[in-house]
Amino acid sequence: MTTVDDLIAEVLAGRHGPDPRTVPATSVFWVHHGTRLAGGGTTYRNQYVLARTGTAFGACAFAEGEADAAVCAEYSGAPIARLLTEAPAPVRVAALDAYLGHVRPHRTAEAERVVLPTGTPEERARARDAAVAGLLDVAPGAKVALIGVVNPLVAAIRERGAECLPCDLSLRTTQWGDPVTPDMRDVLDVADAVVATGMTIGNGTFDEILRTCRERGIGLVVYAQTAAAVARHFLGAGVTALSAEPFPFSQFSADETALYRYRARA
Repeated sequence: MTTVDDLIAEVLAGRHGPDPRTVPATSVFWVHHGTRLAGGGTTYRNQYVLARTGTAFGACAFAEGEADAAVCAEYSGAPIARLLTEAPAPVRVAALDAYLGHVRPHRTAEAERVVLPTGTPEERARARDAAVAGLLDVAPGAKVALIGVVNPLVAAIRERGAECLPCDLSLRTTQWGDPVTPDMRDVLDVADAVVATGMTIGNGTFDEILRTCRERGIGLVVYAQTAAAVARHFLGAGVTALSAEPFPFSQFSADETALYRYRARA
């Protein structure tokens, strides 16, 4: 298995659990929200499609125009196999994430459970991103590509003594005015390690990131609110560490929530 499409084919073949033709996506729904953290000049505009399967929610963040709200009525109640074969790409990823999260829940997996504290959005974002940065194994001065820019994570990487190389399709500068490149090749080819968001699985760039990190022999940390259970299947096969944060995500609650940190075995 080397790509996300390979993983989908394996699931459809019944290699990771029950026949997905017999497993329903009980609910497919849509979340569209904006966030601006205190002290920042960036308004994050995020869209997610989510699928509920058994005990798990699967999610995929996506860009404008990649899906529309009609998918909620079209696919709610349909078998997971149907979503995996005919739905738009974000719905396929959400369905795959839900299926894998149901078969092997994060809460029962061999992972480090990190509790994010009750607090303001800013406090919870800092705690989350410090937990993500804690998965980095780099020397001071190392260049860390950040593909999918969140300003508190830029700060958390710098606090570990590393140089952050930010890349994002939407942002052009960080909160501190650092230029952000839209081309991930600008950072992948020079980085000593890579931190990438789970959104790369939904937008189709994850396979190239994974391949490059394998070829260059550099670490790849995935911070995933969406597609976390999908990213988990690549641990030890290019992904060296994963911060998995299942729905409901930290920004949707002021109370304690958990994320799960995985590390590939040596």
